[in-house]
Amino acid sequence: MSSAISTRTTESGATMYGLIERLYPICRSITGAGVAETLDIISQQIPLEIHEIASGTAVFDWTVPKQWTIRDAFVKNSRGERVIDFHAHNLHVVSYSCPINTCLRLAELRPHLYSDPEHPDWIPYRTSYYREDWGFCLAHSALQALTDDDYTVCIDSTLEDGKLIWGECFIPGAISDEIVISTHICHPSLANDNLSGIAVSVELAKGLLAATGPHYSVRILFIPGTIGSIVWLATNVERLRTIRHGLIAVNLGDPGHLHYKRSRRGRAEIDRVVEYVLHRRKDDFAVIDFSPYGYDERQFCSPGINLPFGCLSRTPYGQFPEYHTSADNMDLVKPEALEHSLGAYIEIIRLLNRNGRFQNLQPMCEPQLGKRGLYASIGGRSDAKERQMAMLWVLNFSDGDHSLLDIAERAGIDFDVIADAAEILTQHALLARCKGANP
Repeated sequence: MSSAISTRTTESGATMYGLIERLYPICRSITGAGVAETLDIISQQIPLEIHEIASGTAVFDWTVPKQWTIRDAFVKNSRGERVIDFHAHNLHVVSYSCPINTCLRLAELRPHLYSDPEHPDWIPYRTSYYREDWGFCLAHSALQALTDDDYTVCIDSTLEDGKLIWGECFIPGAISDEIVISTHICHPSLANDNLSGIAVSVELAKGLLAATGPHYSVRILFIPGTIGSIVWLATNVERLRTIRHGLIAVNLGDPGHLHYKRSRRGRAEIDRVVEYVLHRRKDDFAVIDFSPYGYDERQFCSPGINLPFGCLSRTPYGQFPEYHTSADNMDLVKPEALEHSLGAYIEIIRLLNRNGRFQNLQPMCEPQLGKRGLYASIGGRSDAKERQMAMLWVLNFSDGDHSLLDIAERAGIDFDVIADAAEILTQHALLARCKGANP
């Protein structure tokens, strides 16, 4: 197989890289000013509807947390030098740390310091969302350099009742049934795990907004991880019955090849379409089965909801060494990888829109194609025989039970050739598209 990505940087790749570069310095968490600033920048690119929910609201078995605001944080030695400084890198503070202002000896401070001995020059990313605690993260080399001293420890933060916010971009289609793309917006300065998903989703939305005549409506969610999807599901229960396909967009900028994690259902239409597209692109890829661990697919695929949601990424969570560290920076993401990821998402949505079940309106024996000029319409083409066979396959299996993808796979004919045949036959009143979801 060929390499996963081209070495050519296209205009879309550069645009997405530029958006990541703009968002990278912002300190985000599951609530707070960083999320609001991020959504504001996204709304300058695409139409975005902002939603909010108050702290303390019950959502299924969870409660919307208090809003976290961080202004400054540092550890100073006895000479007044900042040996750890939030303003030098926002990963230095454990996200959601409680306020503290005290003086500690190193032995007292040490339980609140986190490092990664395997990567001594990288700052790890840690959170304390659902327990009141505080802490700092630093390079292991910097930790080892600390001496037994009196340290001034300050985290200028607040945890108070406020709100959790998220954004939605809705692109209407011919029907109200939806494809949902969800990406998380809650990580601080992490370029691949967080910002690449945002950038690809924004560029995807631009393309969909410019497209004409899509079959499905598309909803793109920009939500905090875990609690954001739980909030969205809890507040949109009535909408769930219109969701036909879903994807979690994450880790889309690193140089690794594409990975698809199937939905809980395993053989839902979204699973089959993604795998078909990945096979057809002739790049290296991997497909893994669902497990109840990872990103927000585990919420959308929880047993009481069980929506057909997969996760399409490049290198999966935890499988690239830079994951959740300061090394997940602008050097890790590549414009050509972003472009390649975007192309896969575009192709998946295009195929979902073209797929469907059809009913043969002349099912009593084979209809006469010649008198309708259908043979003449494909005459002279180098692939005329294949397109003629595609018409026959579509007519024979358009019984309301088989989708075009079913037919393409059974016939061994490219999906687009089968879909083109279905369009021509529909135009000649030999087929009608069935309403409702594919079985």
